[in-house]
Amino acid sequence: MADRVVVHKSTRTLELLRDGKAFATFPVALGSQPYGPKQQQGDGKTPEGVYRIDYKSMQSRYTRALHVSYPDDNDRARAQAMGVDPGGAIFVHGLPNEYGPVDPPPWQRDWTEGCISVGNIAIVKIWDAVPEGTSIEIRP
Repeated sequence: MADRVVVHKSTRTLELLRDGKAFATFPVALGSQPYGPKQQQGDGKTPEGVYRIDYKSMQSRYTRALHVSYPDDNDRARAQAMGVDPGGAIFVHGLPNEYGPVDPPPWQRDWTEGCISVGNIAIVKIWDAVPEGTSIEIRP
């Protein structure tokens, strides 16, 4: 089981850690505008910071989905100061269900609306290894 998840936006990787050591690494695709932290709904950016996997869902158009606790109080305060909606519904998820059990070779492009996407084989492994409440750090 993982006790922490770390996403490195710069290298497009997601690591599962236990006791500070990575035991699995997966390639990811990010929001369509991947540079910089998420500021508002619809900006195509993936958040940056430390959050939690606060629930898991199979009721999704994607194979499986782990919800990231964005926005936190700081994100909401920043968005309010800017007069914008911070957005939400950020997940670590697989590919659409109809793709079946496949993992793409390294991603050719970032395509989500701000989520972190992995392949469908990878999301099953991540789902099984990451309990609800696990910390997820999303780094630039």
